[in-house]
Parts: sequence; structure tokens; C-alpha cells
Amino acid sequence: MAEPAQIAETLAAATRERRELQPFTDEDPDLALEAAYEAQRLGVQIRLDAGERVIGAKLGLTSVAKQKVMNVDSPLHGVVTSGMLSPSGQSLDLSRFIHPRVEPEIAFLLARDVAAPATVTSVLAATEAVLAAIDVLDSRYADFRFRLPDVVADNASAGAFILGPRIRAPYDIEDLSLLGCVLRVNGEVTATAAGAAVMGHPAESVAWLANELAAKGERLRAGWLVFSGGLTEPVPLTAGVSVAAEFDDLGTIEVFGR
Repeated sequence: MAEPAQIAETLAAATRERRELQPFTDEDPDLALEAAYEAQRLGVQIRLDAGERVIGAKLGLTSVAKQKVMNVDSPLHGVVTSGMLSPSGQSLDLSRFIHPRVEPEIAFLLARDVAAPATVTSVLAATEAVLAAIDVLDSRYADFRFRLPDVVADNASAGAFILGPRIRAPYDIEDLSLLGCVLRVNGEVTATAAGAAVMGHPAESVAWLANELAAKGERLRAGWLVFSGGLTEPVPLTAGVSVAAEFDDLGTIEVFGR
């Protein structure tokens, strides 16, 4: 049975070496979620010890469809560090990743801490701005095959994040749950979605996270970016491929693989 520290070190080495792993639950099917989150915390600390800083949080499995595939009934969360932010409008060096996939999201820039009990209303009141975003997922597990504790330990498959060109106050948008998104791969539409794909409203997932963290004595912090969860299924990003996420009111983000 692998201990959280061992799991964290193994995942950190796989990230550095761009090397795939088999899920830890293959050998330890009873790996507890609490141990997985401890492994996540220790893995993030490795990044902090290397000079990065925490800049936010991300959510995963925020749609009912994804939860059914994973046979779970709630989302998961991870930590976003400064080294994960990539500039918009530039090609993405794929040598940084193992097998990247991208998905469009709505990000929240917090003006103040979000206290529990959090609701959609309190999250919106605490939000300075919302932005379009692309989440570059990069699971350390071969073929993106994992169970819930595996992906939690792997920091929710965090790879990189790209922010869109427009910053909008949340109340400047009539209804975030109706905000539309079109995902294109090399110009061809591959998926469409609206904000409601994330737990009925993207601020609902942020509220869920605030309440989860409160139970651990933690909280979402002012100045953090919170990535609320994928609006569509992720698509692979390979060299020569362009993926564009077109958002109503929030503009378009395009990422090129090289």
C-alpha cells in the first residue's frame, strides 16, 4: 500500500520525466479519498518548494454525465499554481506534457474570500470578474485511465491554464448558466455547451468547493482564480492542431499545439 508521500513523489517524478503511470488503485483498490487529497497536498508542496505559488483552484467532474462515467456523485478539486498559467495567443510547447487534452471553462477571479456556507449568490458577490478559460489537462496515467482517488492525487489532472481576452463583472452578464460556448478543432465545430453544463450554474461548483474547503478549515482566497469545470468533453491537443473556444460575452481563446 503506497503512502501519500510516496504517491506524491511518484507523480512528481512522472511529471518531470513526462512518463505515464498505471493507476495506484490497480494495486491498492481501497486507496482512500482522504489519503489521495493528502498526496495532492504534498505534490503541490513540491511545486511550492521549487518556487511556485498558489494562485487558485480547479474543479473536475462537475457534470452529471462525467460523474456517471466515473461512478461518483460529486466533483473533485485541485490546486492551481503560478507555473501552470500559459500566455494566450501563443503556441503551446507540447514537450511539457505527456498527453494533453483541452476543455473550455469559465474562470472566476475572486475579489474577497468566499466563506461558508457559500451559495451561487455569495460566490457572485465575492467575484471581481469572470473570464473564459482553457484547461489543459495532462493526466499522469496511461490512456487517462484512473479511479477517483488516482485523479485526486494527481491534482485533478492539472496541466496548464490559458485565460481569455475579456474580463467581465459577473453581473454584466445576464445569466452565466446560459452563457454559450462553441469548441472548434482546426475550425470545425466539435462541441457546444452553456454554463449550465457545470452543476446547473458555474458559480454552483465554486460554492461547492468553498463549502468543501470550509469543512477542512480552509477557504477560497481573495485574488484567486477558480476554474469552475469543463463545459464540454476534452479534446486531444497534438502538434499542428488548433483548438478554439468561443464564448458569448467573454471572447475567444485559441491554443495551438507545437
